[in-house]
Amino acid sequence: MKAEVTIVIVTYNSEGQIRTCLESVFAQRKQITQQVIVVDNHSCDGTVALLREHFPEVELILPGANLGFAKGVNLGVRHADAEFVLLLNPDTEILDHAVDVIVDFATENPGHGLYGGRTLKPDGSLEPSSCWGEPTLWSMAMFALGMTTFMPGNRWLDPESLGHWQRDTVREVGVITGCFLLASKAVWHELGGLDERFFMYGEDVDLAIRARRARWRPVLCPAAELIHEVGKSSETPAHKTLLLYRGKASLIRTHWKGPAKWLGLFFLAAGTGLRAMFSGISGWFRRDGRAGRWQTLWRERRTWLKGYAT
Repeated sequence: MKAEVTIVIVTYNSEGQIRTCLESVFAQRKQITQQVIVVDNHSCDGTVALLREHFPEVELILPGANLGFAKGVNLGVRHADAEFVLLLNPDTEILDHAVDVIVDFATENPGHGLYGGRTLKPDGSLEPSSCWGEPTLWSMAMFALGMTTFMPGNRWLDPESLGHWQRDTVREVGVITGCFLLASKAVWHELGGLDERFFMYGEDVDLAIRARRARWRPVLCPAAELIHEVGKSSETPAHKTLLLYRGKASLIRTHWKGPAKWLGLFFLAAGTGLRAMFSGISGWFRRDGRAGRWQTLWRERRTWLKGYAT
């Protein structure tokens, strides 16, 4: 029988997280039929062995190389048979039949295109990164001036954070992040899937921007809850930050034109420089000789400012 939703998970050295994730996927299924696909990006740990031993019902795809997130997802979606596709991070845990809930919500509210849920930290408190506001020249200017760090959650000075909203009401948003993102296969194909020029980070923002231009209205469904341990898919904080800001630079280069593009890149660099300076001052007072992630990001700026999509 054809499944109602295909869950696509991309793994990379995810042995410590994928078992909990998949156990929750199967345990929390209520009525909806699921096809579960895992694309493994050439893990060096025991991820593949664990999947083969404990989850024979999972369709395992082994491309033999680290394709990155966007290519891995698109490969998985090409094997999807269901009407809906759900992107799910391996460092998540489904709660309270969240997959059933999000599919039912999308079926009842078909005009939004992209659908997300409410992510929580392991202690049950809000983990706000299931959705964000769309990046704008204003939000980049606030980053450059340090406002997003010094006034986090402020509706005007940190606009991408969406203020102090607890993600507890149905709301249209700028971006649904790829940790838990549902779309019908028809919408997915209309948008062309994820842009494979993005190796990791930024591809979900790019998808949301293209969806909004196509007159879809990404929306958050707070009743679909899950736990998300942010950052488990990256090797170190510095490594994650380099990938993240390369993705941000790619978004600016892809979607902004003329003076806005160059201003956006300038604001991105200026904001990292400001934080590197304060990080250096803090390190001097600590006298521990550690180079912070902002200093690393500033030193590597000529590399990541080129972005992926050049």
